[in-house]
Amino acid sequence: MKFTCSRDDLVNNVSIVQRAVTTNSTVNILNGILIEAADDNKIKLTGYDLQTGIEADVEASVTEKGSVVIDSKFFGDIIRKLPEPEVDIISDSNYQTTIKCGQAEFKISGLDPEPFPKIPEIDENEAEKIVMGQKILKNMINHTIFAVSKDNSRPVLTGSNIVSDGSVLSVVSIDGFRMAINREDMGNDFPKINYIVPGKALTEMSKILSDDEDAEINIYTSMQNLLFDIGNVRMISRLIEGQFINFDSIIAKNPKTVITINRKQFLDAVDRASLIIMTDDRKCPVRFLSNNPSELTVQATSARGNLQENIDISLEGDLIDVDFNSRYVIDVLKNIDDEIIKVEVNGGQGPCIIKPVEGEKYIYLILPIRR
Repeated sequence: MKFTCSRDDLVNNVSIVQRAVTTNSTVNILNGILIEAADDNKIKLTGYDLQTGIEADVEASVTEKGSVVIDSKFFGDIIRKLPEPEVDIISDSNYQTTIKCGQAEFKISGLDPEPFPKIPEIDENEAEKIVMGQKILKNMINHTIFAVSKDNSRPVLTGSNIVSDGSVLSVVSIDGFRMAINREDMGNDFPKINYIVPGKALTEMSKILSDDEDAEINIYTSMQNLLFDIGNVRMISRLIEGQFINFDSIIAKNPKTVITINRKQFLDAVDRASLIIMTDDRKCPVRFLSNNPSELTVQATSARGNLQENIDISLEGDLIDVDFNSRYVIDVLKNIDDEIIKVEVNGGQGPCIIKPVEGEKYIYLILPIRR
């Protein structure tokens, strides 16, 4: 194998592919990046951890076709420190690989690519296809991914439910203590879908997606896998099998208390309260208390001291006195852009729901801490 390519292009695409490479696998080849030169004008980089695979095409002048697997971290460290804008890479029949750039020349050992696991393939002509804006998907992921569960005893909750009724697309994450829903009106021609995508795959995909309003992504699904395709970069992930929680059924329809509040003032007060709270343990919650319909008191007490701060609000219904995990509240408020929000409370033991003043573009649910 022999090719020449741009150092910067190689650096950028290796960084993308590395998101799917495990760095501590006992199977040595999974720690590597597969480099394939099968065309005259590009090479393909592949990382795969048996759950998520990423392929990236890099423009190159290929003079000898072939392939090799190189340790991902070692290779990435080398190319990031190369001195010139153009790099030559040569691999011989024993997979000894030479990397030349300016006056620098590395000779490193590669691996036989034959044992490198094959990424599942999706027939794009037969698979269900979705086309949408990259920025829209990126925002929907970023506004919900924090609520994905890390508890592997409930596998379906370790992913986000991506579901469409044919016009509205929803991304939903639930970890057992909180829920995050983000919705987008996609028009009447959008397909009906319902699948669960691992949180890791979505986290890495959001880092790859563009903020360009015009950039699009093609999404293909089969029975077991999902393919994100943005042109020169493709990510394929296994779907999580099982039935996701019926999230609509856990959203209270008739809240006992409805509070209208300034989001930033609320966030800043809870953030200051978190300075007092030493742990996420239920012994040190943030307390929300209303003694009248126009003022909310945020309180926190621990061995460090205490905080009490009042915020102007508009309250309808019952006065409240309820405890929450401060980190959960902060996670939600940081992911909302609206200046004014609605907070629905259902007593001291019912879920708290945070949503827009108008509509339901987003819905966040947090369970209180019982006293």
